[in-house]
Amino acid sequence: MESLGDAYAGSRWEGRDPRRVAAGGTLFALGLLAVVAGILVVTTSLSAVAGAETTTEAQWLAGVLAGLGVPASMAGVVVVLPASRRQRLGVLVGAAGCLAGVALFAHAYPTKWTGTGQSLAFPTALTYFLGGSVAFWFVFTAIASYRLRNTPGGTVQLELTRQGETKTVEVPRDQYRQYQQAVRGDGGNTEQVIQELEEKFEE
Repeated sequence: MESLGDAYAGSRWEGRDPRRVAAGGTLFALGLLAVVAGILVVTTSLSAVAGAETTTEAQWLAGVLAGLGVPASMAGVVVVLPASRRQRLGVLVGAAGCLAGVALFAHAYPTKWTGTGQSLAFPTALTYFLGGSVAFWFVFTAIASYRLRNTPGGTVQLELTRQGETKTVEVPRDQYRQYQQAVRGDGGNTEQVIQELEEKFEE
């Protein structure tokens, strides 16, 4: 029976393309680095090192870096996980929406941002929000389906031995609790439990 250590250890990466895992991890790390760099640009003197001499230039650079970092991180997660083609395509579509929002921001800030007759702040925020929402949804579904496939939380594996032959069967956790109660005498029919387990053994 697989132990919890085996279920949650690095062995789950066996059989994966190491180049894909490395590429996804790198993309995720670069995305996080871009977000952190965007924060540092507007809060430290790093803006001068990056060539942003004014506050407006620093804010523009920070917006672009952070805007690119978020979809890059989400794409990295899906590259690493064994996601379906639909999930990968969904993240790509969402990331493309984010990139469109970043392009709008780069064009509009600061001359066509807020307080102007041709403000593009709302369309920019809406475009980025919609793209990010789509990407996040498909990242969430990829993580959720991956955990369902790999987390032994819904069933319990029992090792049954009869006449020297051992066999491993899976039973729902609720049913396993009923078996426990019957064996302890807290309720339930012990003979029925034995019969059900014998039937599972013969399957």
